[in-house]
Amino acid sequence: MKAAYRSKPIVVVTDARTQESRLRTRLEQATDHDVRTVPATGDRDAILESITAQRDAEHNGGELPPTDDSESQSTDDTNAVTDGETAPVTPSAVVIELDCPGEIQTVLRRVHAELADVPTIVAPHEGSERLATVALRADATEYVPTERDTDPIDRIVSTIESSPGPPSDDGDGHYHRILANELPDEAFVIGENGTYLEAKVRPESADLYSMPAEELTGTTLDDAFPDSVAAKLQECIDRALRTADVQSVEYETNTTDGPRQFEARVVPIDERIQGRRAVVWLARDITERVERERQLRSRQDQLETLNRINAVVRQVIETLVEAPARDAIEYEVCNQLVDSELYCGSWIAERTGDECLSYRTGAGEAETVLEHVRECTDQENPVAQAAFTGELQTTSRVLDDESIPDELRAAAREDDVRSAIAVPITHEDASYGVLTVLASRDDAFSERERAGFRLLGETIGFTIMAVKNRQLLFADSVVELEFRIDGGDTFSFDLSSEYDCTCSLEWAGTTAGGRTFQYVTIDGLDGETVLEEAMAHDSVEECRLIHGGDDSCTIELRLSKSGIRTLTNHGATIRDVSVENGVGTFLVEVSQDADIREIAEALTVIYENTELVARREVDRPVRTAAERRNRILDRLTDRQLTTLRLAYYGGFFDWPRESTGEDIAEAMDISPPTMHQHMRKGLNSILGEFFEDGGNAE
Repeated sequence: MKAAYRSKPIVVVTDARTQESRLRTRLEQATDHDVRTVPATGDRDAILESITAQRDAEHNGGELPPTDDSESQSTDDTNAVTDGETAPVTPSAVVIELDCPGEIQTVLRRVHAELADVPTIVAPHEGSERLATVALRADATEYVPTERDTDPIDRIVSTIESSPGPPSDDGDGHYHRILANELPDEAFVIGENGTYLEAKVRPESADLYSMPAEELTGTTLDDAFPDSVAAKLQECIDRALRTADVQSVEYETNTTDGPRQFEARVVPIDERIQGRRAVVWLARDITERVERERQLRSRQDQLETLNRINAVVRQVIETLVEAPARDAIEYEVCNQLVDSELYCGSWIAERTGDECLSYRTGAGEAETVLEHVRECTDQENPVAQAAFTGELQTTSRVLDDESIPDELRAAAREDDVRSAIAVPITHEDASYGVLTVLASRDDAFSERERAGFRLLGETIGFTIMAVKNRQLLFADSVVELEFRIDGGDTFSFDLSSEYDCTCSLEWAGTTAGGRTFQYVTIDGLDGETVLEEAMAHDSVEECRLIHGGDDSCTIELRLSKSGIRTLTNHGATIRDVSVENGVGTFLVEVSQDADIREIAEALTVIYENTELVARREVDRPVRTAAERRNRILDRLTDRQLTTLRLAYYGGFFDWPRESTGEDIAEAMDISPPTMHQHMRKGLNSILGEFFEDGGNAE
């Protein structure tokens, strides 16, 4: 049996749930003391009883420990045995191997109340500023985070052997060790009048300070901080001493690396230091955390903004179904933006013939700005730039932007407008004006937000175009426009001039992928020559010969620029387009409220010598569904109609097919090639009635 048996034991208080100790074996190897573990039950009396209980019988092979019959043995020795009974054992130290602040505090208070001379060591696994504060306030002798300390066992043994006992009346000693062991970034002992009594900083943080920590002792908060910050920190010290409770405070201080944010835990000390009340100030540099939180808030704000923009986009798309006119769309967009509470104003303006902008509608609390922009807008400001360049414009600081007219900046100052974004409203190459949105915060429009507004501008443009087309489709009367174009640099103009042929548009349209195709019939020229010329022309991106002959052909074209596409994007329906001897005639239909000047100007961008030669109001004939059906039936032969009926009811057009071409041919008692010829001619008659009667651009 080793000598440690007769020495006072070291008691390690462990987690009651696991009752396992990481330190017991290592302490047994490093000391001559017996090491015992007891669980932290949560009951103060039970904990004390476990700590002071007689050593287990297992330490003595199941027998009570030996006694000394000598009369010289003191009867008040806590290790003595009298009358066959065992006295409680006073431990040489209590090591608290816990990570729960509440449990640590409970154990420390009970041990200090009953065993005042026993050193206590708080030894959590990882440690934290909060645990250090608990150890400090509960008068622990030492604080040793076992995971972070380079040699925790040596530190614990050294504390036990030195047996410093309870804290001295002057408060000097134990809190210094705890500050050294759990130092966040800076730690101070500060008197009640704001004087630094002790200062300590981490070595890696020392370079941030304009003076060494030891020189800070004797100075005051007023010497170290601006008046407003010093007053805030002094108030925190007063509150900690008044309430006898730990307080928290965040503050900013200037360092060699610029301003940095700190968070402090202010712990009142029960003892007086140098005759005055004091606190322990544990501070941590939270600059990076504050920046991360700022970035997170910014991302959250951006996400909220994008969600609201997306909600506006969805509402605009829903408005497409119900909006009777362009005015309703624009009104809804402006009101929904300001209703989101992210923006203080919004308006839409459109280009006019005199190269200015005309106010259409607006909403919001920025009434002074809205009143100003109702007048003709100067072309130099960002709104005009967006209108005439088609590029989104952002102003992060309106009040400092000298490109904005003084009058408009003065109005923005009165309405507290800080940022603005000007969004072109477009659909392909058609422009419908500019949406301008105002915000009462600097740098309000991030890149992701700008992307959302680009989508919004395109969506509004598409919606306006769709409403125009719908108005044209259901109108009882329309306006027919005839344009004469004297020369152009596209394929049809060059081909007709060189070969004295006539080019006629059969159909033009755009696929779902945005690819625009035209089908053009050329009379007076063979297909091979047309295809060769098309492949060599700069305006042709792709071409394909559909069918050709010696004196006529049809070709499929994809052009880099097209007046047909421009007209379609402006809500016009193409009725007839032909080019002969380098002169083009475009016949189109538009709605009654269409901006004819805008359409003419857009066409002039493609063809310089464009002239509007006629404007006619045309009443559309009302045709019932039965009349159209009879017209189609009249164009079919009996054989064609029979073939289509047998194919339709026989499931030839289903997928998968219920009948093959051979089945249909057998039912008609004709050959399969003859059946397919009847079917193709019948389908061609039906599709021709549907497409050709509806116009080239339908």
